[in-house]
Amino acid sequence: MSNTLPFPCTGGAVAAQVKQPAGLNKRGTLISTILGSSLAFVVGSIINVALPQMQQEFEAGATGAQWIVNAYLLPLGALVLLGGALGDKYGRRRIFLAGLVIFAVACVLCAVAWSFPVLLLGRVLEGVGAAMLAPTSLAILADGFSGRERGAAIGTWTAASAAAGAAAPLLGGVIVDVAGWRWAFVLMVPLSLIALVVAFRSVRESRADAEESAPLDWVGAILSGVGLFALIWALIALPDRGPTGVVWGALGLGILLLGAFVLVEHRLGDAAMTPLVLFTIRTFSGLSILTFFLYAALGGLMVLLPYVLIEEIGYSATGAGAAILPFPLLMFLLSRFVGGTLSERFGTRTLLTVGSSLVAAGFLLLSAVPPMDVSYWRHILPGLVVLACGMATSVTPLTTAVLNSVGQRYTGVASGVNNAISRIGGLVATGLLGLVLIGSADNLLEGFAAAAWVGAGLALLSAVTAFLLVRDTAESAD
Repeated sequence: MSNTLPFPCTGGAVAAQVKQPAGLNKRGTLISTILGSSLAFVVGSIINVALPQMQQEFEAGATGAQWIVNAYLLPLGALVLLGGALGDKYGRRRIFLAGLVIFAVACVLCAVAWSFPVLLLGRVLEGVGAAMLAPTSLAILADGFSGRERGAAIGTWTAASAAAGAAAPLLGGVIVDVAGWRWAFVLMVPLSLIALVVAFRSVRESRADAEESAPLDWVGAILSGVGLFALIWALIALPDRGPTGVVWGALGLGILLLGAFVLVEHRLGDAAMTPLVLFTIRTFSGLSILTFFLYAALGGLMVLLPYVLIEEIGYSATGAGAAILPFPLLMFLLSRFVGGTLSERFGTRTLLTVGSSLVAAGFLLLSAVPPMDVSYWRHILPGLVVLACGMATSVTPLTTAVLNSVGQRYTGVASGVNNAISRIGGLVATGLLGLVLIGSADNLLEGFAAAAWVGAGLALLSAVTAFLLVRDTAESAD
């Protein structure tokens, strides 16, 4: 898949003149965008298996463990739309390079962190850098390739990112066991620098046309970011501090600011970071609800499962990474088949309904994990396999349906909004993990089983949403 396909022949000298746009090296562009976007996926997967060791070194407790994860997810989820808009306005290459620099500096800060607040600051900066890398990498590919070459390049980008995400937990586990968690961050630095050098030499600058450029909605970004922070802080603090006035105040402030965000976006109309007209489209609204529930269920599992394997069952970090490997590996192998053959035969609504139902079934299998004498082959692996089949059945149709549910004018922002919703779903789920980590301190397996029941319920809600709200025919916001 690494070989790109040639442009359609348009004849003679003209084809030769446009074959290689000025300032563009296609191979280097593909390599740098794959490396850059993969960093955002890989660092999250590695931290999941490094979390117990990090928590122990800083004596962080259950609340600290949640913040190690959410300090990264919060800016990533809140700023990913703004990152794309910055690239459209000021240049995608420039923002991509800046994101790589910020990400590399953040990884250095995490690697040398001498206190817990310094570690969290590094994680926040990683999230900011990732919010600049994730949207601009795909936009750079779309600008650098066209026709059949673009499809091949995006396919290679997707496959390489999925492969990196699949390998990350195992690789991270080996690094954590052999050298310690700090070296997992050290590994990110040379990868960031390689991507930086290759992108600097290979990627040409591009911007959106003035009339198509996404607006810089700073007010919306601040309201959503601070509102999410207050809300997530309250969810994390609730199990530890109890329902105190400060906790309720933070919860109320978060809800108030997010409500103000909605009002501001409504007033700005098409100039908003999140045009609310999208949510007047029934299918897009349904897909957004489905995405939130599905990724909330999955996000909680991906943090909790390696933690339980290491802390409660006695796995090494390497063992936990290997134990999780079947999930991303099966998703990688099955997604291409589902995205082509099954989508054309059964339709989007059917696949999303069936896929979400399979995810619910996978969680139900995991909910049967006993409080002791756990067998990976009998109690963990079957649930992971069913989960992987369900997610593989859902992810590709979901992505396609989001783009098809809106008019051509909104495809870019619709994809970005859906991406942000998936990250916010994982963010909220991680914020609620304190109820499991603190409430089940004596036996995490009992808490894991309870969390799996919640995951099954969320996935079932996704299935119901798909069945009731998603249509196979596209609606338009134009």
